[in-house]
Amino acid sequence: MSLYDNPFTITRHACPRNCYDTCSILAYVQNGVLKKVEGDPKHLYTNGKLCAKGYSYVNRVYHPERVKRPMIQSHRGSGRWKEVSWDEAMDVIANRIISLHDRYASHLSLALNKYSGNFGLLHHAVEGMFNSLGDTTQAIGSPCWSAGLDAQFYDYGNSLTSDPFNIIHAKVIVLWGVNPAWTAVHSMPFIFQARANGATIIVIDPIYTTTAKKADHFFQVSPGSDIYLALGIAKVICEKNWQNNEFIQRYTHGWELYLQYLSQLDLQFIAKQCGQSVEAIETLASLISQSKPVFLWAGFGLQRHIHGGKTIRAINALAALTGNIGLLGGGVHYAHQETSKFTYNILMREKNTNTRFYDINDFTNELARINDPPIKLLWISGRNLLTQSPNRKALMQALKSVDLIVTVDQFLTPTAQQSDILLPTTTQFEEWDVVTSYWHHWIAINQPAINPYFESKSELEIAQLLSKTLNQKKPGYCKFPTNMTPEQLIDQEFTDEIYQQLEITHWRELLESPKQMKLPTAWSDLNFQTPSGKFEFFSKRAEDTQLSPMAGLPADIIDLKTSPYPYWFLTTHAQFAINSQFQNMPWIQQLGLEPHIIIHPAIAKKEMLAEGTLAQIYNAKGYIVGKIKISRDVAPNVVLYYQGWLNNSNSFVNDLITGEKTDMGTHSTGSKGIAFYHSFVHIKRI
Repeated sequence: MSLYDNPFTITRHACPRNCYDTCSILAYVQNGVLKKVEGDPKHLYTNGKLCAKGYSYVNRVYHPERVKRPMIQSHRGSGRWKEVSWDEAMDVIANRIISLHDRYASHLSLALNKYSGNFGLLHHAVEGMFNSLGDTTQAIGSPCWSAGLDAQFYDYGNSLTSDPFNIIHAKVIVLWGVNPAWTAVHSMPFIFQARANGATIIVIDPIYTTTAKKADHFFQVSPGSDIYLALGIAKVICEKNWQNNEFIQRYTHGWELYLQYLSQLDLQFIAKQCGQSVEAIETLASLISQSKPVFLWAGFGLQRHIHGGKTIRAINALAALTGNIGLLGGGVHYAHQETSKFTYNILMREKNTNTRFYDINDFTNELARINDPPIKLLWISGRNLLTQSPNRKALMQALKSVDLIVTVDQFLTPTAQQSDILLPTTTQFEEWDVVTSYWHHWIAINQPAINPYFESKSELEIAQLLSKTLNQKKPGYCKFPTNMTPEQLIDQEFTDEIYQQLEITHWRELLESPKQMKLPTAWSDLNFQTPSGKFEFFSKRAEDTQLSPMAGLPADIIDLKTSPYPYWFLTTHAQFAINSQFQNMPWIQQLGLEPHIIIHPAIAKKEMLAEGTLAQIYNAKGYIVGKIKISRDVAPNVVLYYQGWLNNSNSFVNDLITGEKTDMGTHSTGSKGIAFYHSFVHIKRI
């Protein structure tokens, strides 16, 4: 029998990873086996194509290291695992939940640490299950985008973006701290189309990225100095009277104060701080102010500094003073949540009123701080805690105070290795779900294409199974709905407004094609959601929360010349991974990819390091080891190391991250973000 004697069954899916693109996928199944995946041509943003990670999903689904059954570890970190039945695993967890409630007279000793490993709507089931128990301990904050969201809130009143397709209408494209050639590959065709239409492409970054190599202009800034550059550009625009006075007078608030502040700045000082010449700043000011529309894409890395929120606000101000807001092909684009306005009934929020919250970005210290009652059961989901958190060694020590750690994952990650129970979960090809994007405006469906891998269960099934187990032991103990199907739960999440914006009558129409929300160009009505109803150069909201009311220069100047750790340490995303996901794919090894310490020739010369030699990066927090790669792509004061590596015990980059906070984030996510890029190291040969 040939391959084509039994035709494929084709199903629709969406990649649920924490990524700009949220690719729409077609799965080809034959005899119950996933044979291949392709991009869905009906999704006009991803346009029938996937990234390298997406094309490797068949390998991920059938990866030999994928967890097949629930497992219990005899001693945390021992590696002595025993496969058990789901009933046995649920029995252990349920008994511990009940005994902890008996001990502390509440469920506050139960803690959930969940984040962005899967952005599917039904993956909120675990929060719903926790909330259905009553008051528990859950996370607030975000390690990803907090400061930038707050910056948008203070300036605009909300964080909105236009459809990325609008890029083609831009006359100037500024890619500031973002590398879409690696992290948002489906935006690149629109960028190239804009260039074909006559647009100028500008990249501003400390690294000469793949995107930068395709640009018309590249400005290599010193890390963390983007705010100096943005303010310098603003000063030049105002000195040369290139600002859009009509827009400023009609649609902005606090301009006079901002203009007065800019007039006091020393352009020579600013140029020195950001590693640019005055002439370069003047060139940028001309490019940004003399053509319209200007599309400014502000990347997440910009706000992973201690003054990250103010940096985004300074970039927002450039759009306002040049009138590049509300235009087709113009504006500052950071991220949005407009396609995620579901009911979120699945969260069961009404069932609890006194949930105790901890800062997800300071979990190590929170474990020590929380003691009435202490955290004794920790549930980890959608998160590789021990590769993605700062202060990893201290965190491992702090976790010893927890009696039971349960991790839900598909692989035996470093976090799973330090857990007591590992529960295997399904992929997007084995479950129902709905997936949205924080970049484009499309919504797509995941439907079961194949049976779950061995005994894997969806997070919804796991939540329902644990609820059933608890209720068998104590009737009425957990209120999470155990008899509702995934389809029924999806039914209650969609609203008439969502259906209207998608121009459909029921979510099942997503099985025929992903759908685009009909959203206007961001801020095209020029009605801002701020107290003044205008774009706010001066924000009273920010001032009332003890923040600077305007985007101003940092109070402290970073001088590394006399520091024991004289180099910036940047830990950006690798091309073929999303944080620690996909690092274990066979093709990674086939490509010979391995962690490298990437340095400029100037550092190599000073520290007497040669290509390929083994070196140690270190600071007061710890050290990591890797091979040297010498490249002029990085700035002369930067040590670059891509984060998320799993296959090397000496490459946990967050051992060197101090965990300092960004300046903003509390309004949007509940706590300030992590200043991952405000880290400094030294380097030596070993």
